[in-house]
Amino acid sequence: MSANRLPLAGVLGWPIAHSRSPRLHRHWLARYGIEGDYITLGVEPRDFEAAFRALPLLGFRGVNVTIPHKETVLRLATKVSDRAALIGAANTITFREDGSIYADNTDGYGFLENLRAGAAGWKASEGPALVLGAGGASRAIISALLSDGAPEIRLANRTRSRAEFLAGEFGGRVKVVDWLHIEDALDGVATVVNTTSLGMTGQPPLQISLKRAPKTALVNDIVYSPLMTPLLEEAQSRRMRWVDGIGMLLHQGRPGFEAWFGVAPEVDADLRAAVLAE
Repeated sequence: MSANRLPLAGVLGWPIAHSRSPRLHRHWLARYGIEGDYITLGVEPRDFEAAFRALPLLGFRGVNVTIPHKETVLRLATKVSDRAALIGAANTITFREDGSIYADNTDGYGFLENLRAGAAGWKASEGPALVLGAGGASRAIISALLSDGAPEIRLANRTRSRAEFLAGEFGGRVKVVDWLHIEDALDGVATVVNTTSLGMTGQPPLQISLKRAPKTALVNDIVYSPLMTPLLEEAQSRRMRWVDGIGMLLHQGRPGFEAWFGVAPEVDADLRAAVLAE
């Protein structure tokens, strides 16, 4: 790629208009006085490979990849990080100067950094975690919790077979619990994470009571629309520790921005406000 071109990055998905990633990266570009841009790229699955391979020629240093391309992009990469390989999906791509393509997954990193920032002193090793949902986000979060020392993951999903499949990929520390008995699984947990869309604006509510969870447990919902979900409101009312979902988005963007634009960016209140602004 030409050294004279303005550095570009972006996010590929279908659909993509809802993405808040441009707000995130453009805020950092402005803050650090970097002449460049970060744009949304709506690409249908049938056109993905052709569009993706053209990006370095257009001056792109890298991209984020979201639904439905996070698995597809792995086969197009020259090198895949260990965590992206384990998760089976990538969200952060870097086009290197030597022509190689590096695929990484920073969702788990963003998840852990969000919890550490939002609940000082929290560690996954504090005790068992209850994870709700068995989709792509759940896979990244389970991987992150295990790598951070969680002694046990209790995994529940509305379709039990999906939870069992996912548990089988991670080994004995992941135990499947029945969706109808979620509240039984709250006994003795240190961390509760909702990775499902339940409780999100326009979706059915998450039917769960936290009364059996220890008061010391940390509750996190990766949904950020609304920012305060009913799950988080209950945790707050019970005076439990809780962390909302927007920070996961903010922190997962840091490794990519540093790789593409050469600056390690900060996550702070100004960034949070810029990304949440309507």
